[in-house]
Amino acid sequence: MTGTPDAPTETEYDPDRVVIRDKRRLDPESGQLREPTAPAPAPMATVEAVVEVVPDREAELLADLQRERAQFLNYKRRTESDGVAAVERVTGSVLELLLPLLDDVERAREHGDLTGGFKGVGEGLEAVVDRLGLERFGSVGAPFDPTQHEALMQAEPDPASAVATCAQVLQQGYRLRSGRVLRPARVAVAEGTGRVDQQDD
Repeated sequence: MTGTPDAPTETEYDPDRVVIRDKRRLDPESGQLREPTAPAPAPMATVEAVVEVVPDREAELLADLQRERAQFLNYKRRTESDGVAAVERVTGSVLELLLPLLDDVERAREHGDLTGGFKGVGEGLEAVVDRLGLERFGSVGAPFDPTQHEALMQAEPDPASAVATCAQVLQQGYRLRSGRVLRPARVAVAEGTGRVDQQDD
């Protein structure tokens, strides 16, 4: 027999066996620099697993990016809307303070007192509030709208109208161009008769 059958083979694990690996860069016999050994290539199964995972990760990252973009756009729209609303609130508050002055300018115009330097100031004030988006409203004959008008008096019924109308404007109303009413027009209301008289053919 050439060997002992109980001796461990090269591939068997033996806890008592000591394995020494020579990692010296110089060969002790020749004194030459040893060539570094290349690392073992990765198993194909691992490479294939990575290739399969990459498209899933790409789709996940794309979904995350789209979600973040949608959230940012919503935030941007919300802040822009809040900013516009805040500007409108402040502008409306300032213009409300100027309404009594505009009433004085209009009364002076009606009485022929809007002359000289006062005329320039009055017209300049009106030009400024116009640029800020202030509109006057309220006219005789317009349909009465409780969201735009404030009824102060009851006038004689109007037999020619099927709806309530503004028979007299006691004080002009003011609103922003956005539609927000700063002061309703104060009017005398004439009730309609409920039908429009038909003319004979």
